[in-house]
Amino acid sequence: MKLKNSILVFVYSFVFSQFFAQQDKLVTNFMFDKMTVNPGKTGIDMNNSICATSIYRNQWDKVNGAPNSAVLNIEGNFSRFFKGGVGLAFYHDAIGFSRQNNLLLNYSYPIKISNVGVLGLGIGLGIINYGLDPDWNPPSAAPDPSLPIGFSATNLDVNLGFYFKGKDYYAGLSSTHLSESLLKKTVDGFDQNYQTARHYYFMGGKTFDNVLNGKIDAQVLMRTELIKFSFDVNARYFFNINNKELFGGITYRNSDAVAVLLGFSPTEKFTIGYSYDISINKLSSVSRGSHEIVFKYCYFIKMPKPTISRNPRFL
Repeated sequence: MKLKNSILVFVYSFVFSQFFAQQDKLVTNFMFDKMTVNPGKTGIDMNNSICATSIYRNQWDKVNGAPNSAVLNIEGNFSRFFKGGVGLAFYHDAIGFSRQNNLLLNYSYPIKISNVGVLGLGIGLGIINYGLDPDWNPPSAAPDPSLPIGFSATNLDVNLGFYFKGKDYYAGLSSTHLSESLLKKTVDGFDQNYQTARHYYFMGGKTFDNVLNGKIDAQVLMRTELIKFSFDVNARYFFNINNKELFGGITYRNSDAVAVLLGFSPTEKFTIGYSYDISINKLSSVSRGSHEIVFKYCYFIKMPKPTISRNPRFL
């Protein structure tokens, strides 16, 4: 019991010490989650298709109160109907007693730059909801005003991003929580609040074809809220067996974890992936690592057949 309580105290201290710092969820399969942090990516290079991506992350397995995240992104390229990409991004993040939900509607306007590539200018508008439902056991029966009490609040959320897609590479710059909304509520005479912090992201990647009868996809994601800085570097190797694509790779996250990724695409429409993070921080002695699973399904919009008109004289 003493060990369990010590772990809980450590986790809550580690998480809530960053209460006003790193707030966005963290996923190892970030290459499947670009739209959440960069609305400029929405619909870019999708060629008249609609894709749904779901990610679930169980961070620091077997540690009570550790973060758990769920992501659902739906995006499409609707160039057949109008110019631009549209997407819906939702994620749920649970850490200890706290819960955060984000829902954003994204739009990206594509600008073709000569024969070099496409630049997506994107904006995401939506809401952020934060809730706290603590279960404290203080030594005194009297309320302690220094301990947060349960509340829930919702406010505006705004993201902005620029995403460039070339032939075999991409780069993006974006910011989340531009509005830096304050979520507050008065409960039992006490003011409870949660201040969102503006985050900044840089992403980039390149594909190397014809490598050992396959290809290598390398990418990086950097994030900061101007207090702390972290980055992920990832490389995956893709190869085909009986027209089915498989991949395996590795990710390094500074001062946090090294992860192994595996994935399989039985068809062009469907992809399933899994990653396992090995902790390299102070939690490595108590955590069994982090598990993450991703599902992606795409529906390709059929283009209408060209209409051929004939003059009745020649029928």
